[in-house]
Amino acid sequence: MKILIVDDDKEIVQLLEIYVKNEGYEPVTAFDGKEALTKLNTNPDVSLIILDIMMPEMDGIEVVKQVRKDSQIPILILSAKTADMDKIQGLITGADDYVTKPFNPLEVMARVKSLLRRSQNDVTNNTPDVLDIGPLTINKDSHEVKTINGDTISLTALEFGILYLLASHPNRVFSADDIFERVWQQESIVSAKTVMVHVSHLRDKIEEATNGEEVIETVWGVGYKIESH
Repeated sequence: MKILIVDDDKEIVQLLEIYVKNEGYEPVTAFDGKEALTKLNTNPDVSLIILDIMMPEMDGIEVVKQVRKDSQIPILILSAKTADMDKIQGLITGADDYVTKPFNPLEVMARVKSLLRRSQNDVTNNTPDVLDIGPLTINKDSHEVKTINGDTISLTALEFGILYLLASHPNRVFSADDIFERVWQQESIVSAKTVMVHVSHLRDKIEEATNGEEVIETVWGVGYKIESH
């Protein structure tokens, strides 16, 4: 399994290469945004991208935008930027998770393994293969979401995970911590804003595809739910 590591700091790339190899993955490296896209095109079997934001030639945010045009590959952002708005910008653009520098490489690898599990496995094994919720049909096996008109909604693995979790438990309210622990498969630390951004992005995609249908409801001060129909 290949992991693309992108950072203009060669020492960081070399450090992550060591940890990626130790976990049994094959590292592919790039040192700026344009090179990252080239490496991705020549290595279509890359399973995940570890991506710095501040880089020459093309920054990480632009790389995410370009990748998301035709791929839902998991993306983990690494950046020295720590402000909440920087994190939110990265997530809204289409990244799946965010780690700030300086980082513990063991934490990075824990996030990598979680994202890979999320992209490969279902949220739960005890629910129907296909769910019909309002204007949506959600297929667990193919990870596809379609509208009643047959249009496909392109979701990241985490967005699909959130939608499937809520849809497979209609009327149940899940807190941000619950969603983070079930979908990210990690213990929740400071996850509310991360979950909020992903839910917001998911809502935008659903509403755009369904002419404004509000499928996911916010229960203020508690969490999120999908009503049964």
